[in-house]
Amino acid sequence: MKSGFVAILGRPNVGKSTLLNALTGEKVAIVTAKPQTTRNRIIGVVEVPAQKGVHPAAQIVFVDTPGVHKPASQLDRRMLQEVHEALEARDLVLVLVDATRRIQLGPDHSPAAKARPGAPGSEDEFLFSLVRKLDCPVFLVLTKIDLVHKDQLLPLIESLTKQHNFAQVIPVSARKRDGLDMLVRKIVDVLPKGERFYPKDQYTDQPMRFMVAELIRESILIETGEEVPYASAVVIEQFEEPVAPARPGKRQLTRISAVIYCERDGQKAILIGKGGAKLKEIGTGARRKIESLLGTQVYLELHIIVEPGWRNSSGFVDSLDWRRQIEKLAGEQEHEEEPE
Repeated sequence: MKSGFVAILGRPNVGKSTLLNALTGEKVAIVTAKPQTTRNRIIGVVEVPAQKGVHPAAQIVFVDTPGVHKPASQLDRRMLQEVHEALEARDLVLVLVDATRRIQLGPDHSPAAKARPGAPGSEDEFLFSLVRKLDCPVFLVLTKIDLVHKDQLLPLIESLTKQHNFAQVIPVSARKRDGLDMLVRKIVDVLPKGERFYPKDQYTDQPMRFMVAELIRESILIETGEEVPYASAVVIEQFEEPVAPARPGKRQLTRISAVIYCERDGQKAILIGKGGAKLKEIGTGARRKIESLLGTQVYLELHIIVEPGWRNSSGFVDSLDWRRQIEKLAGEQEHEEEPE
């Protein structure tokens, strides 16, 4: 048996979450066309059966990370911290590069960079500067290859392989599942021998409360534009699971209450929409996804609170970490159970 942690690294919007979902066969991470959709480390667990004469059985623990970009706010810095923490405990790193996008390496010649002498290089250079510090095997994974001609891949590979001594270069299309079996085989080859980190039937370490919050945020990303998606955060305040069996012909009901935080009154107005229409669209879209996840009927209540400048508040940003939320809930439950 082999097992190990595989960190997935890349610039925003390269398809990391799409790849993770395709590998696990489950919706582990939300996916939208907007960059910076992923804000936290997300674990997806893949059980690989033994293949006689090819490889032994394995458990691959994939760790999807936020898109690597230069931090401009406390939220950005928190996301970059999530990346660094994922890289601390890993046996292998996958560096994803969007095959459809032009890669800019070397100095950053943008007006913003020129105004800040001594600033790091381009965003792509910033990514590869992290890669060069790694002392473990690194695979270069070219994504979205179904959207480019094959003759465009070779020059891209030649350019990128000058940046690092990659152990493997694997082109994939998560949408069409091209190259995924090859990727899994190559990963198993380099993983160390070991026992499972997670039970055989577990595909993520995320609690349902966090996954529900992410599905609500996914609906916000899809239904709104401009700055609103990036200034929004979701916290589950109530998650009341059914305690009694459903009546014949009825599904059990889960009651959920969530708060959507934004930074300005104008953003709140956009989230609500005319006569509450936008909030209803967000809620309806999220409720359907949550019902699919939980397998129950869902009563979803959404509230909006303006929290000015929350993205630059370290305390507020830290409070969004689901691990801290779970610790807080556990503390509250212990306090309630203490005898008077």
